[in-house]
Amino acid sequence: MLDFLPAPVRGVIASLLLALNTILLCSFLFCVALVKALPFAFTQRIAGWLMSHTHEAWISNNKGWMNLVRRTRWHLSGLQSLDYQHSYLITSNHQSWVDILVLQYVLNRRIQPLKFFLKQELIWVPVIGLAWWALGFPFMKRYSKAYLAKHPEKKGKDLETTRKTCAKFRNNPVGIFNFVEGTRFTEGKHAQQQSPFKYLLKPKAGGIAFVLDAMGEQLESIVNVTIHYPAGRPGFWDLLCGNVRDVVVHFEELKIPQQFIGKNYDQDGEYRLQFQGWINQLWLDKDALLEQMHREYPKH
Repeated sequence: MLDFLPAPVRGVIASLLLALNTILLCSFLFCVALVKALPFAFTQRIAGWLMSHTHEAWISNNKGWMNLVRRTRWHLSGLQSLDYQHSYLITSNHQSWVDILVLQYVLNRRIQPLKFFLKQELIWVPVIGLAWWALGFPFMKRYSKAYLAKHPEKKGKDLETTRKTCAKFRNNPVGIFNFVEGTRFTEGKHAQQQSPFKYLLKPKAGGIAFVLDAMGEQLESIVNVTIHYPAGRPGFWDLLCGNVRDVVVHFEELKIPQQFIGKNYDQDGEYRLQFQGWINQLWLDKDALLEQMHREYPKH
């Protein structure tokens, strides 16, 4: 434990450990990616296994420096039903970049490593784009409404491309993650949206619907996560400095309603309204749970 050191010093140490962890494991990952490129099923299976465990090792090493700079108190509930052998769609309220490391910290080796749907253009991001590709993150190609107006023949092609990308998960469990709000909560965004929720921004149902369209039959369930920071929303530097004392996380496993599988969110207006209503009800319940969390774990 380094809590005897000034917070900025802890932040610098944690930053160096994070950078070292990323450089070393990404270097190994890229070497394994070369093996994965070989046209042999056996070597591809071995490479895939190594990549998945390298991803988990990166998260475990991050857990190490997080515990080193501060022994955060974790208040967790609802994890009992999750297991490593099934595929899940995970979603959460979004308050800070810290949310991602919190979810990785808690879920690492409980379920498969989390993967995010990424825009196809992000594959060209230096180093990280290649790492996402090597780890099997699904890249999706979505056409804008303006583009589809000019090229109506492309309607449905984006979903078809994503389904093909997701086919590799058919025989392998996976954890797909999506932030329904689409962006981090701030008071300014909350006011600008005129959000009807006290602690949340308006949900954007399209992202989750797109995942269900592409791979709903492969998913065991939706894991609805609610995160609360009793001391207030931390920044990433706060995490590095060990200033995150308490984290409250609740997990709720939800069976995917059968009527939402195999539907097209963009083209089926009735389904779109039903799905938006379902997501809005989830967000009403989440807002009530956050209200309860604020009472049980007051700011200090």
